[in-house]
Amino acid sequence: MSEAVVLIDKQEGIATVTLNRPDKLNALNRELRLAFCHAMQALRADPEVRAVIITGAGRAFCVGLDLRELGTGKSGIRDEGNATFVTVIEDMEVPVIAAVNGFAITGGFELALACDMMIAAEEAQFADTHARVGVMPGGGMSARLPRAVGIRKAKELSLTGNYLPAREAERMGLVNRVVAKEQLLTAARELAQQIAGANQKIVRQMKRLYDLTTRTTLEDALRIEQDSFRDFNRQANLGELEQARESVMARGRTQAAKK
Repeated sequence: MSEAVVLIDKQEGIATVTLNRPDKLNALNRELRLAFCHAMQALRADPEVRAVIITGAGRAFCVGLDLRELGTGKSGIRDEGNATFVTVIEDMEVPVIAAVNGFAITGGFELALACDMMIAAEEAQFADTHARVGVMPGGGMSARLPRAVGIRKAKELSLTGNYLPAREAERMGLVNRVVAKEQLLTAARELAQQIAGANQKIVRQMKRLYDLTTRTTLEDALRIEQDSFRDFNRQANLGELEQARESVMARGRTQAAKK
């Protein structure tokens, strides 16, 4: 019996989703896309999940759509109803971290860009090869990449198809941090645990708030934040907030002492 193309591990509120076609560099064939959509939708409905990590098996994170399916009727972007391998990440209420272990190419790059945060192994490389292969993007590349690295750098990456090493991606702010490959999942889990230890109602609301405010004008973004702030104030418990503040300050003192 062949191994599942998507592996799921859940520990202490953190779910790790592994794309598992290492012999094909985790290329997104229809089987993998459907399995991934189902996995993410199940995790979205799981009340115990507080953060999700996505990574790849082998030497690649994901090299994008399986080009052997182009023209066969299996390569359509819509995989499960109106869901795609990108929209199921967008629909998550909890933060999603991409643990980029190797090549993140084209559709795989789009998958990583859809995540809330990225941690990359030193060997990781990013590339948009749409123009090299001769296909148009459909997973958000032209919308998310310029927001991550700026319009001029995004155009350079997309129009040349050049590869971007992990360290340069970190310098540009594309990834949160770069670590040794053997430390990648440990670093991702540490970040996920820090998120899981925060106020989960506020974590979810702030994730949603960032998603809304970064997709509109500054004027509208400020209005959205103020509306959210007023809604929160109407329900705030000042006693609970004071207790939480003391705990946060104690945590800050502990972190400062470690530096």
